[in-house]
Amino acid sequence: MNLQKIAYYSATGILTVIMCFSVYNYLVHYEVIVGYFERYQYPSYLVYPLAVAKILGLIAIWGNFSKSLKEWAYAGFFFDITLAIAAHLIAKDGGQGFAIVAFIALMSSYFLEKQIRK
Repeated sequence: MNLQKIAYYSATGILTVIMCFSVYNYLVHYEVIVGYFERYQYPSYLVYPLAVAKILGLIAIWGNFSKSLKEWAYAGFFFDITLAIAAHLIAKDGGQGFAIVAFIALMSSYFLEKQIRK
């Protein structure tokens, strides 16, 4: 296996771990997450749909069912993570570090996947 594939699987694995941790928190610590959503002025009814969307996005990326489905999954994660970074920066709570790591993993996974597919 070449270096690009190792880097792709590593980045995608890091993204997966972060998203699974997020889903876990959304489902197990629902009240705490709702508090964060309200503090960041996001509607609390998005907690469960976001958890489901993150799971489906990971399935789309790892399942490799279709190129366009994978692109939409990456786009969804891009918007989710970008809004998380923005919310933490606006709230000035210092919690953007984890989201920045997720963003780097997402971008690495996306562009390395493009290189591998060539």
